[in-house]
Amino acid sequence: MKIYVDLLFFINVFFDFILLLSVSLILRRNVKIIRLILGALVGGISIVFLFYNINSLQLFFLKIIIAILMCLVTFKFIDIKYFIKNILYLYLVSIVLGGFLYFLNIEFSYKNNGLIFYHEGLGINLIFIIVVTPIIMFFYVNEQKKLKNIYSKYYKVEIIFKNDKKILLNGYLDTGNNLKDPYKNRPIVLVEYEKIKKYIEGSKELLVPYHVLNRSDILRCIKVNKLIINNKEYFNILIGLSFNKFFIDGINCILNNNMEGI
Repeated sequence: MKIYVDLLFFINVFFDFILLLSVSLILRRNVKIIRLILGALVGGISIVFLFYNINSLQLFFLKIIIAILMCLVTFKFIDIKYFIKNILYLYLVSIVLGGFLYFLNIEFSYKNNGLIFYHEGLGINLIFIIVVTPIIMFFYVNEQKKLKNIYSKYYKVEIIFKNDKKILLNGYLDTGNNLKDPYKNRPIVLVEYEKIKKYIEGSKELLVPYHVLNRSDILRCIKVNKLIINNKEYFNILIGLSFNKFFIDGINCILNNNMEGI
């Protein structure tokens, strides 16, 4: 069997470059292109293992060493947390890309009869892999960045009511929520009524007028003792009762954009 070392080296470097670039974009590392190339070249060294008779355990540890060297060359060493995060994301994007390419290979190269799979048809060729790999990682990186932006606005919110009852909610910092009561200029945090109705029995309600777009209305609000977010206490806050469910994943509390220090 002929082995084209130069081709294997190119493929290895190409994949390593894509993986390192993906990690750099997801973690927002300010890395020059030359460092990405150098890191990919370090990863390309792993093809020498093809010419040595080593067992699976030795190969596993050698791959870890290569991954560590790739991250050190590409991202440098700033601190242990920074370094470990780079390693973890390198393996994460490797698993995602490898799994997707494996899926494509199964779909195009194998046919099945019930639960029995057999090879029949076209295998995924090199050109297809080179073309599809950047596309896969482009969509994956974009989705990761969107998720990070969304979930960076998620907070655990503890509300302490006037009757000293407590509830822990999932809050979302909405830049569009700038509601304040016109009496004392207090920020209003919106909470799903169904979540807190048993905690506010007997509480005195305030009717707060508000205006959004071309519509004016009245918002039912209650006073609470305080809110605790990230161990910071907020006292001068009103809770606005929302009788509609929030269509944000897992959220039942909309924080106010005017709450400083969140």
